[in-house]
Formats: sequence, structure tokens, C-alpha cells
Amino acid sequence: MSIYEMISFATDGYPANTHKRRRKRSGGRAGCRKVWEKWTLTPLITTYYTYSTDGNPHLLRILRLVWPAIWIQRCLVHVQRQGLSWCRRDPKRPDAKHLRALFLHVMAIHTATDRERFLSQVQAWEHRYGRHIARAPETGWVFSDLKRARSMLLSALPDMFRYLDDPRIAKSTNALEGYFARLKEKYRQHRGLARHHRTAYLRWYFHLCPR
Repeated sequence: MSIYEMISFATDGYPANTHKRRRKRSGGRAGCRKVWEKWTLTPLITTYYTYSTDGNPHLLRILRLVWPAIWIQRCLVHVQRQGLSWCRRDPKRPDAKHLRALFLHVMAIHTATDRERFLSQVQAWEHRYGRHIARAPETGWVFSDLKRARSMLLSALPDMFRYLDDPRIAKSTNALEGYFARLKEKYRQHRGLARHHRTAYLRWYFHLCPR
């Protein structure tokens, strides 16, 4: 069973947001609980050792429960995009400016030396600004987003550079999102299918178009 088939099975045979009656995204707590229940009740033919994800905390928890030894690779595109959004395009605070510069370098890490340099820069930023940000009683949109950016980066760091240890690991989910974009485009041409036919359609699609 491929990972695409498992995702198909976990979402009742068709991907989220492709049918007009399914308006609610399946990435929240309830959706992830459904995935967990079906993965634990389904005999898994393949054991996956790595998984690239955008960082959904509920999904991360489930992945580690189902496959305790799995390597999680955080999508660097999502980390960079969300971090830059929270830091703003033209921040006025020095801490936000320096943090934004770090996020701009996330996609430029290609070697172990690059990784060590980046980690050293993050550590220097955290020593200079991070502790103050964590203790500061300030509120407001700008400062709250800065705290979110810091928290997100620190939590993602342990799983950001798995691809440097294994070139087969994807450092972003762009390829997968492109795959499902093509799948949704094809599926919309058959949106009148009965539920059991949807499952068959998706299984054939995953078999004939594995990439």
C-alpha cells in the first residue's frame, strides 16, 4: 500500500475539499483522529521511515504513535513562508529584522556546514533576543506574531534538516501538493461518482499515476 493509498483510505476514499459537500478541512483534531483510528485498524503492509509534513501538530503526534521510529522532515517552504509572514515584510523591531533574515536563509541550506552555521545563528539570536521575548509581557498583533515565529522555528529545528542525511527525503511538500492538485483537477471531472466508485477511482489513479 502506498502512502497515497493510505491517505485516500484515511479520508473516506476522496481527498479533502474536492467535493461540494465536504467543505470542512480534514487537518484538524477531528480529521486527524479519524486518520489515527483507520491507520491503527488497518494492517500496514509498509513501514515508512520518513514523512515530510507542513507541521500539523495533531498529525505529527499520530505519525509518532503509529511509527515510533519515523523520521519527520518539516517542510522548509512552510517554515519559511509562515515565519516571514509573522515577521512582516518590513519589520521595525531589530529582533524581528534579524529573525526575518534567518527565515530568508532557510531554503539555502545544502550542506552540513550550512546547517551548523544556521544553527549557530539561531542560537546567537535566541541568546540575544529570544529570552527577552519569552518573558516580555507585551501584547498586540506584531509582538504576538513575533513570539509565534520564534516558537515555530525552535520547535521545527530538530526536524528541519533530515534531508541532509538522506538525499531521498524531500525537504518540502511542494511535490506532494502538486500531485494532489493534479488529482483534484481530474477528480472534478467525475464529481458525480458514488462513494464506492470514488474509492475505486482513487485507487486506480494512485496505481496508474504513482508520481
